[in-house]
Amino acid sequence: MAIIDVTISQLSESVAEATLLNWKKKPGDTVTEDENLFEIETDKVILDVPSPADGILFEILVGDGGTVLANQVLARIDTEGKPAADSPAPATQEERNTVTQLPQPPATQGNGASAMPAAAKLMAETGLNASQIVGTGKEGRITKSDVLAAIAAGAEPASPIPPPAPKLRTVEAHLENPLITERPEQRVPMTRLRARIAERLLQSQATNAILTTFNEVNMQAVIDLRTRYKATFEKEHGVRLGIVSFFVKATVHALRKYPVLNASVEGRDIIYHGYFDIGIAVSSPRGLVVPILRNADQMSIAEIERKIADYTTKAKLGTLSIEELTGGTFSISNGGVFGSMLSTPIINPPQSAILGIHATTERAVVENSQIVIRPMNYLAMSYDHRIIDGKEAVLGLLAIKDALEDPTRLLLDL
Repeated sequence: MAIIDVTISQLSESVAEATLLNWKKKPGDTVTEDENLFEIETDKVILDVPSPADGILFEILVGDGGTVLANQVLARIDTEGKPAADSPAPATQEERNTVTQLPQPPATQGNGASAMPAAAKLMAETGLNASQIVGTGKEGRITKSDVLAAIAAGAEPASPIPPPAPKLRTVEAHLENPLITERPEQRVPMTRLRARIAERLLQSQATNAILTTFNEVNMQAVIDLRTRYKATFEKEHGVRLGIVSFFVKATVHALRKYPVLNASVEGRDIIYHGYFDIGIAVSSPRGLVVPILRNADQMSIAEIERKIADYTTKAKLGTLSIEELTGGTFSISNGGVFGSMLSTPIINPPQSAILGIHATTERAVVENSQIVIRPMNYLAMSYDHRIIDGKEAVLGLLAIKDALEDPTRLLLDL
């Protein structure tokens, strides 16, 4: 027997622990190198953990729902083992914690024959008894395969099959059928990601002096630019020309002018960052995630669009890495994709400011003493008033507005 340990090493320094979601194998199963054994959930992502070698999953030390740490031993694999048909699998840690140290004997049937636990369970479910089954296991024990063979041969239930447990009405069923008179409720534990989101939002509101300033931007210049070049852009770069990339460029332009918007607080110190890592809030099935555009000032519009498209796909599939979600000096939240007209975004700690963009809709505005219709977007910048004065916040937001209304400013650095 050659035993190797299964550990996790994917956790970064910023992630202290994770939750083991579910095992995809059970003790006694054959595993191959790089085959996914289980999933873990951190406060940022869900990760698949592969097998380090070929062999037999000999022992599971942490069951579903357990808390795990980096480099903790979670299971053991016998690299020289061979699967034994219907042999009892090694007990998991949970089973060892709930049973006595002595092994439990197989279930004994009425005719004296014993059945393995899986076989006894299946017999109870199908109404068969040991007198109808020929045991082929060690010392004549009945295995699950024996029960399945008896069922395939047409064995009739010798005892009444217990009725299935009544199904509880779910909240979803109640919503689908409003005629249901019950008043169902469901208590669902927060995922680690949702709990972390709640913790960080409360932390942000408790530690930052959050204030929000607003402005509106005429998006006509950006829309005209997209309309004129979108077909050529997509043909040349293989990605759609969107709106958010313009906001990223305009934001970096403003952060260069007002560096305190790109700073963070650490104790009694202000950390001014000489780089621009822009977090882009993305909705995923598990909640809001904020992957980072690193060195956004060095990225072209096409590179930004490709990266955002890649992050959006990964967020839907749950394949964002911890590194892609770590860091950031400023964030952009786009509630406009859901139709939001106005919001006050919450700062993403330890950052000191965040830009909220919203739905672009046609509105009546006054230009040169005339009422005209323009595609307008309300902008909101929340900032930490401890280090950012209203002047910097207002002028920073105005710089974003000016760059969007006249994109040539980005080329001329005006």
